[in-house]
Amino acid sequence: MTPLERIRALALALPEATERVSHGEASWFVRKAPQFVTMADHHHDDRVAIWAAAPPGAQADWVSRDPSRFFVPPYVGGRGWIGVYLDVPSANETEDEKFWNDVADVVEDAYRTVAPKTLIRKLDEDSP
Repeated sequence: MTPLERIRALALALPEATERVSHGEASWFVRKAPQFVTMADHHHDDRVAIWAAAPPGAQADWVSRDPSRFFVPPYVGGRGWIGVYLDVPSANETEDEKFWNDVADVVEDAYRTVAPKTLIRKLDEDSP
């Protein structure tokens, strides 16, 4: 599965999430708005990444954990969004699985940051 396919699956599994192109990139929204995750090749730097909304403090936490994978994105970084490079090779399958679990957490946190309370309740009710 490509990184785009993996992000798409994570984002569209969330209640009332939709996908559309924004600024030339695949992006995911809650209902019609607001945006919570976007693929990021805005500067055509040959890096595969996402930018995601994040709760207060999350950006600094992720970047301090692993600055080779997590970064402060341009434009939206000042609002606390987190960037995640998806093209950093993992040493082994276990590390790769852990990384994608972290990405799933980032995507869900992004959703929770912008979604209305009714949809957050629905997400919590639907979670095992």
